[in-house]
Amino acid sequence: MTRAHFSLLAICVITGSTAAATQLDTAKQFNLDPSKAPAQNFDLSKWKITLPELAQEGKSNGKALEIDKNQLSSAADPYVHPQWFYTDQHTGAMIFVAPNKAPTTPNSKNTRSELRAMLAEQYDQLSNNFVVASHPNASKYGAIGGRLTAQLSVDHVSTSGDPAMNGAFGVVIGQIHAPDNEPLKIQYRKLPEHEFGSLSWNYELNPLPKLQDATDSKGIKYRQDIRHDVFGKNDIRAGGPEPKEGIKLGEIFAYDVNVKGNTMHLTFTKNPGTANEIIKTFAVDLAKGHYEGHEVDQGYKNDWMYYKAGAYNQCNTQKSSSNCQSRGMEAGDYTQVSFYQLMLNQ
Repeated sequence: MTRAHFSLLAICVITGSTAAATQLDTAKQFNLDPSKAPAQNFDLSKWKITLPELAQEGKSNGKALEIDKNQLSSAADPYVHPQWFYTDQHTGAMIFVAPNKAPTTPNSKNTRSELRAMLAEQYDQLSNNFVVASHPNASKYGAIGGRLTAQLSVDHVSTSGDPAMNGAFGVVIGQIHAPDNEPLKIQYRKLPEHEFGSLSWNYELNPLPKLQDATDSKGIKYRQDIRHDVFGKNDIRAGGPEPKEGIKLGEIFAYDVNVKGNTMHLTFTKNPGTANEIIKTFAVDLAKGHYEGHEVDQGYKNDWMYYKAGAYNQCNTQKSSSNCQSRGMEAGDYTQVSFYQLMLNQ
């Protein structure tokens, strides 16, 4: 074997050792045990999960599979799915995976491996959800406000899709959902030709029920997302500039969503806990309405809400949406997200 071959071998060994050491350090940093189920590393007692698989029995029979919070966080046998929801065997991270095409929830075209906060046992209980402080019946609900804190990485997004569509190559990693619309969707999006992806968040206008599907005189829908860039640009198209201020696949970042009183406080952190930490903050009065001058917006003062977290794949195969393909996992038509920290305080 030549000197060059010895050098190459040494580099490979060192690189492999370095990666293993880094993974071990990550597990220790977040106090995660790679041998345990997600619910043994994270408090999932107030969550249920929806997975991109057809349920064969139970309440969700014939629909996307749902695992209730008791089964998800069972002390005797906590839930794990070998393909869609599991623990990383090296870092202990909680992994969510969603392909481009699979069974979906009734009101969505997109697949998800995603947690939904459950403050009570049943959907139809008022105490299952939270409200802002000025809600007319706030005391009847499960909580006034609440806080969701996460540290995570996006490991993979679809390799197919129409770059002219904002959903293509994207995944929603955290939400606040109301009965009809979402006051918050946190999205990561990376084009295939780029090394860096972009992090953004959306506020969805909440019009009166009769205007939910209506448009104004210019044909613009009253119900629409108002997008806000955090790190990078959310609407980059093919051939556009590399968002070098963005976040790479596999890079750990953080978000904190804290609803106090009527205000939603958002904190996003790049390079958390390092000398190069970058923090960006936003604040939204959820009760005020008329968001950024949109008179149709009624705000969320009269709505109940709940938190969501995981991988809500924004790529689907409809041409009118994101025109992604479904060539299988091997071809890269899926999204994957790793959570190293997830805390819900309500």
